[in-house]
Amino acid sequence: MDTRDAAERFVRVWERSWATHDVDALLALYAEDCEHRSMPFREPHRGRDGLAAYLRWSFEAERVTDVRFSAPLVGADGVAVAEFRVLSEESGTAATLAGCVFVRFDGQGLAVASRDYWHTAEGHQEPYGGLFLH
Repeated sequence: MDTRDAAERFVRVWERSWATHDVDALLALYAEDCEHRSMPFREPHRGRDGLAAYLRWSFEAERVTDVRFSAPLVGADGVAVAEFRVLSEESGTAATLAGCVFVRFDGQGLAVASRDYWHTAEGHQEPYGGLFLH
């Protein structure tokens, strides 16, 4: 699969599935032996089982109201990056999470490695200037 096609599929499925907490749909984007890092100084989540545990934990208290991903930028060697913005509530408190995801895809279009960088803010808000990548 072409990296651009894989990356566009990745952001479409993440946008839809994060909003509904559809872990199975998200796991289908990843290779069985994938490695995902949710932040640079955390231990990686290894394999689909490790990623599934992380996603279920992350989604547990979150009620999502809106998810947006930018169109991905595609680089060399199966790598792509996209920005995201999520409006949610946890324990009745509104929050915004904004960040980016870097992904490396294999020849079948599955994510073999991914890394997120993100920040949270109180309330629902848009990043200044909107999403940078378009």
